[in-house]
Amino acid sequence: MRSPFAYIPRRGPLQSARPGAAVAYLGALVVVAFLYSSPLVLSAAGIAACLAGWLAGARSAVRAALRMGLGLALLIIVVNALVVHRGETVLARLGTLPILGQVDITLEAIVAGVSIGLRAAVTMVAFGVYSACVDPDRVLRALRPIAARSALTATLVSRLVPVAAADAGRLRDASRLRGPGAAAVGRGALARRLLAGSLDRAVDVAATLELRGYSLGGPRGQRRREPSRYDARFYAVAAVVLAAAVLGKVAGADDFRPYPTIHIGIGPATSAVCAVVLASGLAPWRGAGRRVVRRPTVARAEGLGRV
Repeated sequence: MRSPFAYIPRRGPLQSARPGAAVAYLGALVVVAFLYSSPLVLSAAGIAACLAGWLAGARSAVRAALRMGLGLALLIIVVNALVVHRGETVLARLGTLPILGQVDITLEAIVAGVSIGLRAAVTMVAFGVYSACVDPDRVLRALRPIAARSALTATLVSRLVPVAAADAGRLRDASRLRGPGAAAVGRGALARRLLAGSLDRAVDVAATLELRGYSLGGPRGQRRREPSRYDARFYAVAAVVLAAAVLGKVAGADDFRPYPTIHIGIGPATSAVCAVVLASGLAPWRGAGRRVVRRPTVARAEGLGRV
């Protein structure tokens, strides 16, 4: 069972680009998500991240990240609606609850929770696309001359997170196949079993790395450069997105106020930032390249006979 976030080698612009270019491109969308609070800009960043993953072939990762991100966003909305009592539009009065006190559900608190939840969802989708499209071995080779131990740690994390997700799926399927007479297995028991298995795997990985001499400072070889014709594209798109985000922030594109009443501005600056961010999702598009048809070389029988 393969995790949807596991890296799969594919022939595409995002997979062929250097890790730095891919990180700069996806990181620009995450920066936009953390820089803005407007649901319009956040929705544009989320659509761009999903479109980038879809064009890069990481559709399973996008679907899984969307399920997780939207679930987390829903939880954030519920918690924010219960905890924050600001806002003039009261939708429900739940009375006095333990610890929370007087609870009034307001429309403004729900909209503010939607903004925070969208930010978390965009981040999860961008990370899912990164995990499925960027080769962790190339990341290790790129970061080894700078920080060998940190690069190894980051590579192991990117490798073991999909493995842990696959283990969780196998444990869940095994608990369902125990039969109707068996006791139900709760999430707590599954989490403890998953944690125990992860710790055992971590010990095995540490022992393997020690036997292979990763604790020793080996000689540093010459750094190999792996140029790609798609690097300039992703660097340029990341620069344009960041520049548009900063300039739009200065120009007032983040015109959003949830309290005391909801105000979502749709001005020229906001529309321009949304358009730039949406267009950035087309960066991994490969297009229909020209196919060169090579005709097989046919030897002439007469010439061969003469020779």
